[in-house]
Order: sequence, then structure tokens, then C-alpha cells
Amino acid sequence: MMVFWKERLALLATPKTASTAIEAALGSLAAVVIQRPKALKHTDVGGFEAYWQPYLSQASGGRFAVAALIREPRAWLGSWYRDGKRDDVAPEKSTASLSFDDFVLAYCNVAHRPAFADVGSQSGFLTSQTGARVDHLFRYEDLTQFVNFLEDQLNFEIHLPQLNVSPKAETRLSPSVDLLLQQTCAADFALYDSVRPKP
Repeated sequence: MMVFWKERLALLATPKTASTAIEAALGSLAAVVIQRPKALKHTDVGGFEAYWQPYLSQASGGRFAVAALIREPRAWLGSWYRDGKRDDVAPEKSTASLSFDDFVLAYCNVAHRPAFADVGSQSGFLTSQTGARVDHLFRYEDLTQFVNFLEDQLNFEIHLPQLNVSPKAETRLSPSVDLLLQQTCAADFALYDSVRPKP
């Protein structure tokens, strides 16, 4: 998470949406950069609105806008799956012996997700039970729009480096598993579809 004081802008670090690269590119401009622990780095919109927003708004005299990225749900899970194939991943988080179908089936078992598939959801991160939402939401697959927005807000030319890239792996789903995923993650697909790329 990053906070830009003068611009009254907070940038949430949605997991698996280039947050490390964005921090590297913009960290020197931010008034606050939280890189660790991960629970604070990846503060969700509910946590931000409950704790950070009141403090920042009172201290600065005005509300902070919130921006974030969302990734196509299959690709988002694919990134988690590929990340689990790293050599340094703890055994309970490893996906080394699993197919992508296996991983997604485990993820769709919401009540009993194993550790390797217990990765939350984008809709849960970007919306809250109180109705809080991100003010400016962009598709990860269209980083140009997001970068243009930040350049306008911060008056700064941005070049994103490639950092923390997950290993390559096959991430095609069988039709039956894909259908189950769409049913299980309907809120994630609906939120992603609601973000329309600008012409």
C-alpha cells in the first residue's frame, strides 16, 4: 500500500497485480509505503476505510481517493498457482505436484481450502461488507490506463520494471472446472467485468 499525501491518493496493493513493480517505480514519491508485513502491505479496502481513511482524512482535512488493480480471475489464480511452484515455497503452500485443474478445484472448495489454495478473493479485497469500494479500479491487463491515471495524478513519468515474476506453467482449465470456477467466483467475475476499458 502507498499513500500520496499532496494528491490525497491511496494505492492498494491487490495481490498478484504487479504491486512490487509499482512500489519500485513510485515508492520515492509516496509519503507512506508499506512493504511488510504482507498483511499490512496488502491492506484491503475494508481495512483502509476502517482504519487508514479516518486518520488520513482528519490529518489532511479531506478524504483520500483509493485506486487499485483487478486481474482477470482465471489469470489471477494462475499467478498464485505458478507462484506455488517456486523452489523456496513452504511444503504446505507448494503446487509443484498439482495441475491447474487440481489447484482450482481446491480453491473452489471454499469451506475447506488447503493452505496452497487459501489465497482470498479479489472481490473480498476490493469491496467490503459495509459497501466500501475502490474509487478508481483498473484492469491489470490494461496497465497503460492505470499508468496514465497515475501519471496524471502524480505529474510523473512512470516506467514499471518486471519484478517478482512467477515461474511458467500450464494454466488451461477443463470446461467443467472452468464452469465451477465461474459459479464459485461469480462476484470476482462480475467485478472484473464491471471495469470497462476506455477506448
